[in-house]
Parts: sequence; structure tokens; C-alpha cells
Amino acid sequence: MKKILMVMLCFVFSVSTSIPSVSFASASYSPNHNKFKIRHASSASHQGEKLTIAANNTEKAIPDFNEENEFEEDFETVETIADPLEAYNRPTYAFNDKVYFYLLKPVAAKYKIVPEGARISIAKCFSNIYAPVRLVNCSLQGNHKGAFTEFSRFVINTTIGIAGLFDPAKSLFHLEIQEENFSQTLGCFTGPGFYLTLPFLGPSSLRGSIGAAVDLLIVPTIYVLLNYSYIYTGVSVFRAINQTSLTLGEYEDLKRAALDPYISIRNAYYQHQEDLIQR
Repeated sequence: MKKILMVMLCFVFSVSTSIPSVSFASASYSPNHNKFKIRHASSASHQGEKLTIAANNTEKAIPDFNEENEFEEDFETVETIADPLEAYNRPTYAFNDKVYFYLLKPVAAKYKIVPEGARISIAKCFSNIYAPVRLVNCSLQGNHKGAFTEFSRFVINTTIGIAGLFDPAKSLFHLEIQEENFSQTLGCFTGPGFYLTLPFLGPSSLRGSIGAAVDLLIVPTIYVLLNYSYIYTGVSVFRAINQTSLTLGEYEDLKRAALDPYISIRNAYYQHQEDLIQR
């Protein structure tokens, strides 16, 4: 029973490290998308503020709805994802929020004693490990140029870049990382399903969760998970702390800017995922 529980815990951390756009509070697990939530969420919150201001002003003046004016733009519908499990998702978000402020953030703040350059190199190393995930999904989407780019990046960064600690593929050969995963591959054929907030992991969806599980099969994560669960857990926790140290303050900015951080994160997650699929 103890081994089963450890494997389940490791699976949670392994999913977190395989989803480039999922984290439980501030996109802290992602070396590649650790700013999208703040950018989009702030926009969503400002739209919410416009709606509130417009609602409060209805008693003072009745607009002419026969004319297209700026007031009507305030009521534009924000595209979002279905959230039938909101009654579950909100308490889970509150739990993740507490974990961030009382556990992950204090540890990450102490960890910042490590020079930023070293922490960025560590993040690049973890990103390089998941190059096969990006390569395979580029191929599944018919993006053969992207697949070749990822293959080239992996070879160059693993050798010249010293196991991915550096990114000469980009700095010397101008090969940009291809942000692809199986969730985006599924997105070519189906919608996101419904929104999920996962304990410790944060914003996701039915499609995103399935995609993350499949991505685990592309790299030797399952083998390491089943045979070296304690080591894998330690490495995954270390990765979370390292990435969070690079994004401290962003989640706090989101909460200050948003009328409802839960909705802002939900909308930002959905919009970002759709942008990745449509590009």
C-alpha cells in the first residue's frame, strides 16, 4: 500500500512536469509559459471591471442601444471554457492557493540564493528532457519541419549545450523551441471538454489531462516513476521549486489585478491553449 501511494504521488508530480502550461498557482512549473496567465488574466480582469462599472452606471444614464458605441463594447462576451465542476474546482483552487503561499513560495524565496543564471540553466535542462514530447507531437500534427527542428535542438543542446543547460540551438543556430504536446494534438480534432483545477497542478481540462498522461509515455517517465519513485519525486519537487523561483511575484500581481482570480486563471488558461492550437 505504501508503494502504491508513493507511485500515485509521483504520478501527480510527473503530470505537472509534462504539461508546459499547467501549474497550481502561478505557472511556476512551466519553463516556457510562465507569463501567459498574468498577461491574459489581467486582460480578463479588466474586462470584468468594465462590466462592473457599466452595471453601476446604468442608474445614472440609459445608453442608446440602437447605436454602436463604446459602451456596447464593454459587454462583449469573453470566450471561455465550460465549467460544470466549479463547485469542486473553486475549493481546489483555494487549496492550491494556500499551498503556494504557505509552502512553495517560502521555499522558492530561500532558494533564490542560487544565482539566476544557474536557475535558468536548470530550467532549460528540464525543458530539453521533454524535447521528444515536442518532436513526436509535431510529427503527429504533420509539422515535419517542427519535428526536425526539435530533433536538431535536442542533439545540439544535449551535446554542445551540456545536457541542455544551455541553448546554443537558439543562440547560435536560431532554432526556436516548438511548443507542442498531445493536448494540442487532440485540439486539432476536438474541443477542451470541460475545465478542471487539479490539486497541486492547477488549471487544466479534460483534454489537457488526457494529453498529459499520453505525453508521459513518450519519455521514459513511467519506467523511472515505477522503479525509482522516491528519486523521481525529489527531482520533480526540485523542478517545481526552481521554476517557481523564476516567477515569484507574478501570481501575486494576478490576484491584485483580478476581481475574481479563479475566473481570470480559467479564462487565461483556455485562451492560451486555444492560441497554441490555432497558431
